[in-house]
Amino acid sequence: MTPDHTRLTAALRELRTRTGLSLAALAKRTAYSKSSWERYLNGKAMPPRQAVQDLCRVAGEPDGRLLALWEIAESDWSGRAAVLAPAPAAPVSAPAPAEPRTGPDAGRSHGRWSRLMMTLTSVYAVVAGGVTLTLLLLPHRDAAQDEPLSSSSYALAPRCHGAACEGRDPVHMVCGAAPDDLATYRTATGAHVELRYSKECGASWARMWGTRVGDRVDVTVGGPTWKVRTVDRFDAKTYVYTRMTAARPGSTVRACFRPAAADGERECFGARVGAAVTGRPPA
Repeated sequence: MTPDHTRLTAALRELRTRTGLSLAALAKRTAYSKSSWERYLNGKAMPPRQAVQDLCRVAGEPDGRLLALWEIAESDWSGRAAVLAPAPAAPVSAPAPAEPRTGPDAGRSHGRWSRLMMTLTSVYAVVAGGVTLTLLLLPHRDAAQDEPLSSSSYALAPRCHGAACEGRDPVHMVCGAAPDDLATYRTATGAHVELRYSKECGASWARMWGTRVGDRVDVTVGGPTWKVRTVDRFDAKTYVYTRMTAARPGSTVRACFRPAAADGERECFGARVGAAVTGRPPA
């Protein structure tokens, strides 16, 4: 399996676990059999695009992120990536990925999953500056099984912690693998804003979906404020998320949503790491 296929499989396994459905129950709610789902969730076969969409539908999850992962993994699986891309340079001579910008307004393009996935792909391929990312492959199974599948055995190690994560991208720093969802808020426009926290990285960030072009959200834990905006229709169809801000148990993370409409009201809410707190739009 390629690293991209492994990453897709990990995301599908995590999503299936969240549904609480057995493989047999999942088969009844989709067009794919129990044995097919066993192969897809153990990395033995590349799932069809429709299977990814069906799992997202069953789990109540927007399908933009998973479809972006599928596009990359399927292109490698089918060989299209080898045809379209130039021959890769030797790992020892490949340049290290550029560090992200760290200014408070450096969130404009972070909702563009295609660009992020390209960055991640380069991170997996590069061994530079003494940093090595180890990817553990999924275990193979001889027969379909109904027990919940866990993705913890092949998670990548986070690349920062605490203050070192301030202003960094949660995906690029491998902090978004299995974060805690501190609180989810539905705005007056129907968009959703979620506060997330990674214990391994000691940092929080906000993400939003169901947005409109021009919608904005920011997040803070009393220090720097990190902002992001829905730039175009592609952003509006998937997650848009801020950079991270350092947080620790007991810290209060606060997010504010600003709709694109000129007459729209600013809506803020917060959550304490370890316990949600009440939030409402300011008067």
